[in-house]
Amino acid sequence: MTDLSLEFCGIKYPNPFVLAAAPTTDKEEMVGRAFEAGWGGAILKTTSVETEDVSLVYPMMTGLDYDNKRLAALENIDLISHHHIDVVEKRVRILKKEFPDRVVAASIMGQAKEHWEELVQRLEAAGVDLIECSFSCPHGMPEKGMGSTIGQNPELVERTARWVKEAAKRVPVVIKLTPQIADITVAAEAVKKSGADGVCAINTVKGILGVDIYDFVPHPKVRDKSTIGGVSGLAIKPVALRCVAEIARSVDIPVTASGGITTWRDAVEFLLLGARNLQVCTAAMQYGFDLVGDLKEGLANYMAEMNFSSVEQIVGKSLPKLVDHGALSRDIKVVSRVDEDRCIKCGRCYVACNDGGHQAITIGEDRVPQFDEEECVGCAFCTTICPVYCLEMERVEDK
Repeated sequence: MTDLSLEFCGIKYPNPFVLAAAPTTDKEEMVGRAFEAGWGGAILKTTSVETEDVSLVYPMMTGLDYDNKRLAALENIDLISHHHIDVVEKRVRILKKEFPDRVVAASIMGQAKEHWEELVQRLEAAGVDLIECSFSCPHGMPEKGMGSTIGQNPELVERTARWVKEAAKRVPVVIKLTPQIADITVAAEAVKKSGADGVCAINTVKGILGVDIYDFVPHPKVRDKSTIGGVSGLAIKPVALRCVAEIARSVDIPVTASGGITTWRDAVEFLLLGARNLQVCTAAMQYGFDLVGDLKEGLANYMAEMNFSSVEQIVGKSLPKLVDHGALSRDIKVVSRVDEDRCIKCGRCYVACNDGGHQAITIGEDRVPQFDEEECVGCAFCTTICPVYCLEMERVEDK
């Protein structure tokens, strides 16, 4: 068996796949089933002190369907858990007793310094392995100075993270950052200055998935009103990959990735760009806890194919190949080529090039695309359109 274990913030995980703080981790029974399915760890849904009023609304979720695919993105207007710290600390004790080999973490959010400190102290006493702090929720209680209100201000990030780290006597502290900031590396640097142990990138992206064009109410509808929510799922993967890569190559601090991880290939991409830990939320909600079996098997098979003996060897391997735009080569010419045996003669590449490219494709009577090398600049737009992947870019000469 391939060894999938990996260390993050001084903690060894049996595998890098972790349930993110979400509805999937809001009951110890659910987390227990997830551990039995094979997840390496779980972050219990964000909790607060008993005096915090958490007022939830329903319905709180809506999905974006695209090209006959359900749930390309998920929007939620959920808040933190309505279960306060008194419930969560009991859950930690139960889960650590039943699953001592799994990482049990907890996410926290507070209004004041004393709230953050109390949450840390009580969770440590309960035996939690790691504490994650939510500085990142895009819609949750900003009027109280919580969520992304902190994460968008590096000074507040450093100050609040320091409160938590100084209160923690035993466990590592990870700060969950928001992508709703001009430069996420500035926030990550603030986390490092605070003394905290790691960062999580990212939380959901602020957005609106759609509007009912007949009654004019955006989704999700709460009677005849709605609000801006947090978008998760496969659609935000590009944003999450970018944030993870920027942090990993700019700030010397461990990164746990969250945002769009659905398949083992997604997992490998995040590892290659510097993540040491992989959090899954929407995909686990959509496909169930058994998804982790596919993730682990796919990662193990990839490692065997690529002759990697440990997950550690994958981490950050792509970062040297990610450079500034000015450092990219300008000294080659590439053009598009077609595999005629695979071409289904749909003409989509012709339309794409004619109306969105450089008019380098013509269509003959046989419907097979022909390419004018003089006109083709090698933009590769046609390869992104082809439904059967019969087009590829070929290097033809040095400039």
